Amino acid sequence: MTPQDARQYAPATERNREPILEVLLEVLPKSGTILEIASGTGEHAVFFASKLRDCLWLPTDVNPQLRASIISWTEHNVCDNVYAPLELDVREPVWQVENGAFDGPNTEPIVAIVNINMIHISPWSACLGLMAGAGRILKAGGILYLYGPFKQGYEHTAASNAAFDQYLRAENSEWGVRNLDDVVAVASAQNLNLKQIYQMPANNLSVVFQRSV
Repeated sequence: MTPQDARQYAPATERNREPILEVLLEVLPKSGTILEIASGTGEHAVFFASKLRDCLWLPTDVNPQLRASIISWTEHNVCDNVYAPLELDVREPVWQVENGAFDGPNTEPIVAIVNINMIHISPWSACLGLMAGAGRILKAGGILYLYGPFKQGYEHTAASNAAFDQYLRAENSEWGVRNLDDVVAVASAQNLNLKQIYQMPANNLSVVFQRSV
């Protein structure tokens, strides 16, 4: 990596991007702006944007180094349907995207929100903030897509997930694999109804919500 190349790499991205893409192609609207929360390195953003050419991809992250990585990946891949990344903390009561504060190749309404591998490596307040923001931003029919490990019925679905949960909680007592029923309840309170659950590789789930009203 050269000083001008701020790209970072997340090994899990190459492993999970194709299975995630299959679900996104099925559930996302065919056009409009897709808001990605906690975009990380930006590898997902440029990959998905390259496959969803009629959509505009709006990446965000709270970490300035990761936002720099997103910019570098976008420049490296010459993605003309990816906005410049925004700083966004889901726990804020108003997100700057609610004021239309993003510049890109076009200005299309946000029709879906994508959030990959965040709520288990952040405090529960981040999940609450994510749902509140999605409830404010998405119009009727809008999609919220989550990906990651989840408990079901307050039980881990695999020994590897239980070990991962223990590791996360040792790193930060506020982190941990979330129980899906709790996530669904918080979403429902924001008029985001569970639409479908997809079993994914490595004991992960794709969880799709739709804004009802």
